[in-house]
Amino acid sequence: MNAPTMPPQDHAAIVAPKLSVAPMMDWTDRHCRAFHRVLAPGALLYTEMVHANAVLQGDRERLLGYDAPEHPVALQLGGSEPERLAAAARIGQDYGYDEVNLNVGCPSDRVQAGRFGACLMKEPALVAECIAAMRAAVSIPVTVKCRLGVDELEDYAHFAGFIDTVAATGCDTFIVHARKAWLDGLSPKENREIPPLRHEWAYRLKRERPQLTISLNGGIADLEAIATHLTQVDAVMLGRAAYHDPYLLHRADAQLAGTQVRPREELLRALRPYVEAALARGVALKHITRHVLGLYAGQPGGRQFRQILSEGAHRPGADWSLVERALAATGAPLTAAA
Repeated sequence: MNAPTMPPQDHAAIVAPKLSVAPMMDWTDRHCRAFHRVLAPGALLYTEMVHANAVLQGDRERLLGYDAPEHPVALQLGGSEPERLAAAARIGQDYGYDEVNLNVGCPSDRVQAGRFGACLMKEPALVAECIAAMRAAVSIPVTVKCRLGVDELEDYAHFAGFIDTVAATGCDTFIVHARKAWLDGLSPKENREIPPLRHEWAYRLKRERPQLTISLNGGIADLEAIATHLTQVDAVMLGRAAYHDPYLLHRADAQLAGTQVRPREELLRALRPYVEAALARGVALKHITRHVLGLYAGQPGGRQFRQILSEGAHRPGADWSLVERALAATGAPLTAAA
């Protein structure tokens, strides 16, 4: 897709989903999103975070390419330079993305060194400047994904003040990862686990600012939690729980849509046309099947399913028949097409 080829979206007609899948570096690539779309037809999907400079200077097809069934799909950008973020957002809109999101929550060392991600929680005025520039550049929604705070800035008043400063630009949608970030002394993994969850801060923010759309992220791992949070906020965002237990994502989407839960093998086989089209383009099977390894987690034959795919998908010539072998190990019924 050297030039944008996606059909224009009627953004006014897109209803903000109650469920989304978090942008996750090295995980939520286009192959992952194709699988997640099969699992969750109603969820909003996000790209991995892409720095604005990469969008402006890098391989746009590799960074921004996606497939039409992924809609609604949002582009998450990193950066702290308003003009570059605005230009990158405009490119994202031209590619047909339904939303552009600014990352103000990633705590990695690389992100800090580049003065973007969670360290921007310390600079609400700069974030507001970035969002204002992005909003002026595009007609699609511009949203923010943030933490509760960073380092010593961990009181609710500062968090609410950050939101108010950014919301003054007209931005009305915030995805709140309900932990603060420690930028000195904790790894990105530890930052997902050690700072305490404070879901009640997101609840309070929604109560006090009902005009804002608040999506809650962090520590959401089962259907009961999803239902509980949705009584307090507008939406929930699943991260690693959706990746490691893809069937949870499907069950959550079905619960919200009021539709029947589908068997695991039926869902995976629905991905077959995508897989075979990707193989025909020269994509190695391993790049797709790495995202489905958790589908049978905790189920009979789940270990064999994972082992067959992990050991076989990297081999030259690996094709859909390997997926059927893995399914057979779970006791899934064969299909005529198999």
